Amino acid sequence: MPKSKTRKKAVYTPPQKAQTVNVSPRWLAPVMVACWILGIAWIAVYYIAPDMPGLGALGNWNLLIGFSAIIFGVILSTRWR
Repeated sequence: MPKSKTRKKAVYTPPQKAQTVNVSPRWLAPVMVACWILGIAWIAVYYIAPDMPGLGALGNWNLLIGFSAIIFGVILSTRWR
């Protein structure tokens, strides 16, 4: 019966250098949460008082503003470590 080949390389090779942990900036989490709250509050105020001066003139653009703030908060959340 033929003899099997032996391994020439070591089975385990330790990692070459330590991995660094990425840390998000201190401002990221407060801005992220503030965008979520601001977006939800903007939409809620628009639905509660649609005739409020300033908000009434924008009409349905208020929904775009509120959802944009919420989406911006979600985009920031992808950068949080």
